[in-house]
Formats: sequence, structure tokens, C-alpha cells
Amino acid sequence: MDLSIILILFQDGVINAAIYALLALALVLVFTVTRVIFVPVGEFVSFGALSLAALEAGRVPGTVRLLILLGAAAAIAGLWRERANLTLKGAAAILGGTVVLPLAIAALVAVLAPAKPPQAVQVCLALLITAPMGVYLYECVFRPIAEATVLVLLIVSVALHLALVGLALVFFGAEGSRTSPLSSASFTVGDLFVTGQSLAVLGLTAALIAALWLFFDRTLAGKALRATAVNRLGARLVGIAPGFSGRVAFGLAGLIGALGGILVSPLTTIYYDTGFLIGLKGFVAAIIGGLVSYPAAAGAALLVGLLESYASFSASEFKEVIVFMIIVPILLVRSRRHVALEDEE
Repeated sequence: MDLSIILILFQDGVINAAIYALLALALVLVFTVTRVIFVPVGEFVSFGALSLAALEAGRVPGTVRLLILLGAAAAIAGLWRERANLTLKGAAAILGGTVVLPLAIAALVAVLAPAKPPQAVQVCLALLITAPMGVYLYECVFRPIAEATVLVLLIVSVALHLALVGLALVFFGAEGSRTSPLSSASFTVGDLFVTGQSLAVLGLTAALIAALWLFFDRTLAGKALRATAVNRLGARLVGIAPGFSGRVAFGLAGLIGALGGILVSPLTTIYYDTGFLIGLKGFVAAIIGGLVSYPAAAGAALLVGLLESYASFSASEFKEVIVFMIIVPILLVRSRRHVALEDEE
């Protein structure tokens, strides 16, 4: 292995790490706020990438129908939850966010998709279709069981992942798709060939992380999420609604997952079930970070990306095994340091 190969593998590892870091941040965000290990975050990767591929082909993505269905389910769940104190204004607010909004998005996509608008518009449409699904999944699946144990929430999360994989197969079929790169520029730095898509991945990832830092540090909603992550009961006592925190957390997770899919789809072919493996590597990074620390999760994602890249060159048939095995010694060490509890409450 000479220097040029080392640099190429390093570049590939860093690019992969950027995607894994996004998903790790989404997993940490959802878990710290709601105690849900959001296994279906990988499906948002597939939904975002395949929705963009359909838009580039001039078709209305099948995820538009899923958005409408999830919005209707969230509307039913919301009306049932508020049935005792439901007012006309409250019902209008629930229906506006869960029924009117998905229908408006569907109408907008139906008008713009056949015209094949510029790539930036297509990316925004793909995010607009996919991101609200996170909020609707929280409202109709996780909010009704918000007080359940972590184990029950994990089982429901796995079941939801399996359901979404099946729906992705129905909406997109078994054939994979690859989208156009966000930038077709390329240049050489010494022995290293750098593409514009690589820089776009790194730049957008850095911009999103910076935006998340500003959101958590400077906005009232971000501070409410931080308070909920630190002490859920204390946040509730000072008037921070758990439902609000959950909606924001899942909405951000859906947005981050979809953006990750859009960034990775020009680099590799995305199938209906590809997101699960990508999400699983983000989960490995989140586990290494302890599912509580954003900087640790991002650093662990860099480790995972580089390890996968160099393993693919030295032992390609074992690269997945090597990546997933690194959490074993970490879990063993942590299990020795922490006292087991029956329940976190």
C-alpha cells in the first residue's frame, strides 16, 4: 500500500464518516429526548435518496402516498388523544398539520415533478416529502407509548423498521437508483483526486452540524430539547411539553436521515433496503459515543468510516464484520463500569 492508496482510502473513509456522523447525531438526538433507539432512521436515507431519484426522472415519488397515509394516521391519533378537551381551534390545528400539509406537499410535487425543475428544487422537494414523516411516526406510533420501557420502545422501533422496508419495496421496487452529483467539478491535489461531490458531502455535513449547534445553543426550542435530554421530569415541571420535544426530535431525525440519503446517493446505488446497513453503521458510532454525546458520536463516526475504508482494501470480505465487531469490546468495558438497573426511572 503506497501513499496514494492511503490518501484515497482516507478520503473515502472521511466521506463515509460524514454520512455516518449525521445518522449518529440523529440517533443520539432522538434517544436522549425520547428514549427511543430510532432503528428506522436508515429508511429515511432510502426514502430521501429514492424520492430524489424519482423526481429526477420526472415522476411523483411513491413516498408522497406514504406521507399522506402517515399524516392521516397522525391526525386520528391526535384527535383521539385530545378528545376530552378538543376545541374547534385545536381540531383545526391538528388537521392543518397532519392532513392539509401533506396534501399541499403532494399537490406541489405533482405540479413540479413532471417539469423536472433545477436540482436544488428537487432536493428541497425530496426533503419536504421525507422529513415530516418523522413527526407523523412519532405522533401515531411512539407518542401513545411514550411511558413504556426502553425495551418495549426498541421492539416497536424494530417492528416499524420492518414495516417501512416493506413499504419501500412496494413504492420503489427492487431495482436500485443513483442520483446526479451535487457538483461535477473535480481537481487533483498531489496524488489525490478530489471530486466536487466529496466536497459537497463534507461541506453540507459541516454546515448541518454547525446549524444544529446554533439551534441547540441559541434558540428556545433547542434549549427545550437540551433540557429534556438532561432531565425529562425536570423539563416537564418547568413547562416543556414532552410531545413538543418529541416532535422536534423526530422531525430533525427525519430531515437528517433524508439529507444523508441525498448526499450518499450520487456515490453508490441505493436500494429500498440499503438505508438499514448505513443506519446500522451510524448506530455503531452512536453506541461508541454512549448514545449521549454528540461530539463523541461524530468522532466515533470518523473511526467507523476510516476503519471500513481501510478494511475494504485489506480484507474486503470481512469489512462489515470488522466494523460491527468494534462495539463488542466497548460494550464489555462499559458493562464492567456501570451498575445494572432494572429501569431508568
